[in-house]
Amino acid sequence: MDKITGFADVNGAQLYYEVAGEGTPFVMVHAGVANNRMWDNEFTHFADKYKVLRFDMRGYGKSKPVDGEFNIQDDLETLLETLDIDTPFILMGCSIGGGLAIDFTLTHPTKVKHLILVGSGPAGLDLDAEEPEELFAEAEKAFKSGDIDRAAEIDTQIWFDGVGRTKDDVDATVRAKALDMDRIALTHYATGLGKHVRKEFDKPAVERLGEITTPTLVIVGKNDIEYLRLSADYMEKHLPNPTKVVMDNAAHLPNMEHPEIFRQAIEAFLTSN
Repeated sequence: MDKITGFADVNGAQLYYEVAGEGTPFVMVHAGVANNRMWDNEFTHFADKYKVLRFDMRGYGKSKPVDGEFNIQDDLETLLETLDIDTPFILMGCSIGGGLAIDFTLTHPTKVKHLILVGSGPAGLDLDAEEPEELFAEAEKAFKSGDIDRAAEIDTQIWFDGVGRTKDDVDATVRAKALDMDRIALTHYATGLGKHVRKEFDKPAVERLGEITTPTLVIVGKNDIEYLRLSADYMEKHLPNPTKVVMDNAAHLPNMEHPEIFRQAIEAFLTSN
């Protein structure tokens, strides 16, 4: 597979990106505990039919943080313009990347042909859900003490191992990759450079889901945290044109755990919509 790689000058930052294939663009936005490598399987597979784009948001992977305020939606918009990505395109985001995909679609509804949300939720969604508070606190304590390795391990327990599983229940090689991606993100964050300021809207995304008429695929791992499982249920009820898939034996990065099942769900969705 031939691919183009590089760094794009985006609002004062240098964002690493990769592009491959031809056809309708397929844009992939990673999770907040990962980087563009979480899409290794999907990037390679879908390049046979689409023009795939994946990148590292600033402060993730190869995109280093820079001083000053920034907004990830502005960064995405500038990157797409810089790389001259045709519209409408397929937009897929996981976790924070999914929240970004929702906000982008609400802002530019005609630019998104299909929307794919993985382990995501709309801004402003308040749910009564049980969360692993002790692990969150332990991870924060480790990070503040400078123990990046320990913080990354706890993050991986929360997000990759997930609810009801331990590291012995998941693939060790794939888990190590997830751990490494999170460690890189935490290392960047520890520099203290950059301050993300969320873009303001008249209404939060949760109150505007009815405006998203774009066909939307909602994917969630059965072992993801309860908030995100409930969020998937909520979006299924409030989006005008949703398809929901719950992946068994998977947590926050289900595509990395079961790439074939994940791809099949996407292909079925794109074919039927």
